[in-house]
Amino acid sequence: MKRIAFARIAQESNSLSPVATTLADFQSSHYLEGDALMQAVTKGPEVPGYFKRAELAGFMLAAAERKADIEPVPLLSAWASSSGPLTKECFELLENKIVEGLRAAGPIDGMYFCLHGAMGVIGVPDPESRLLRAARSVLGGAPLVISHDLHGNVTRARVTSADAIVAYQTNPHRDHAKIGKKAGAIAIGTVLGEIKPTMAWRTLPMILGGGKTIDFLAPMRAVFRHMRRAEKRGDALAASTLMCHPWNDDPALGWSTVAVTNNDVAGAERLVEELAEMCWERRHEQPPAFPSASEGIAEARSARMRRKLGCVTMADASDVVTAGAPGDSTHLLRALLAEATGLLTYAAVRDPHAIDTLWPHSDGDQVALSIGGTLDPARSTPLPVAGTVVSKHTRHGFGRTVVLAVDHMRIVITEGPAMVMRPSFYSEVGLSLWKADIVMVKNFFPFLMFFLPYNRKTVFVRTHGTTDFDAAFQLQFDGPMHPRDAVDDWHPRDRMRRGLDEASAISHAVAAARESRA
Repeated sequence: MKRIAFARIAQESNSLSPVATTLADFQSSHYLEGDALMQAVTKGPEVPGYFKRAELAGFMLAAAERKADIEPVPLLSAWASSSGPLTKECFELLENKIVEGLRAAGPIDGMYFCLHGAMGVIGVPDPESRLLRAARSVLGGAPLVISHDLHGNVTRARVTSADAIVAYQTNPHRDHAKIGKKAGAIAIGTVLGEIKPTMAWRTLPMILGGGKTIDFLAPMRAVFRHMRRAEKRGDALAASTLMCHPWNDDPALGWSTVAVTNNDVAGAERLVEELAEMCWERRHEQPPAFPSASEGIAEARSARMRRKLGCVTMADASDVVTAGAPGDSTHLLRALLAEATGLLTYAAVRDPHAIDTLWPHSDGDQVALSIGGTLDPARSTPLPVAGTVVSKHTRHGFGRTVVLAVDHMRIVITEGPAMVMRPSFYSEVGLSLWKADIVMVKNFFPFLMFFLPYNRKTVFVRTHGTTDFDAAFQLQFDGPMHPRDAVDDWHPRDRMRRGLDEASAISHAVAAARESRA
């Protein structure tokens, strides 16, 4: 029996958000250890409210196929909503949990580690590579396979520390369990000596491109097909294109390509070069320009027949909570209140202070207060409202929640992250999606799948916030970055980031020294 440990520490950080992520954010969302983790990944749900099966359940499926050879060892699974970077205290506690868990587990022959790939920590550069080094301090040379969200950022330290990196191949993401199973199969095959994973990678000085970056739509469809076909042909155990999280504060930020083969160095190098060139060719196809809130509301108002058959979903692209925004922006709220009169509108905002004010009230009470604009006051201001308390709830992941009726709007105010991605955000508090004209979401991609039964028209609007695409241009990079700057050739930065120029310089110095001695 070979013993393979498995763990998850996953959070996507937006370095522009002033709302730091603490251990309480993980504990209120998803935090499991030992037997409780084993129960969740075998019988489910793995992450209540979000995933019945995700990466760790996928790993268990791979282990189940080799149950005569493999003993899975659960360590820790900690997942928190996208937000600002972790506090150093939170990070170090999680890091210590991994080290202590590995030490307490006894002899371990390998490990599967599920990481987001775009986690940030206040005062700690490249924290996920540090987590891998921490695991290595106990594992030694035992195989270590990791998986990433396709918005992860691959670094030289990450590649050096892992035996294999496997990323999602869907956007919107819908292959969590499949990727966990793939990574698990690589880890198991390596531990059993059946395969020898060989990894190659490329990194591009590019944070935006590929249009909408949807895997089944042009222009990225061909890239994802190329990866899948390479795996199907047996050219690679895993092929990945990671399109980075553009608000992640890492100087070496950018798109990257990764290939893992079975002891085929040349094949891995060839595949990552092909994928990198395909991505670079698509760099000028930028995300679409979004209309203003006023323009979006006018679009929704004109869609009369569609509203009769369902609703218009309006995505606040500047305050996307699932990309790390605070969720307290009032720009769209203000516009909807003033300009969407006559249209039943569901909206959301995060405001712990407003919750404190509202919580003592009863259903039906008339109230007047200001909401929003408290977590990130530099980007929006509180909105004064007067309305009626409809209902109060305590909800997993969202904390205390109050539904407030303000004229034609039903505003769902949350204590925790206002992560509006699924219809259940509204339906669980008694709001019927069939009755609404406009429904606000705070998400870029997955809501398109989840709202499909109700959504008859999608409108993205730009207001002002931490998830504006050009907001990332203020970050500091290790050189010119597309599309903020003109970059003609990706190869020089790729060589620098992978340490090839450094290695070349050392090689020349050694050769010169030898020649001198001769």
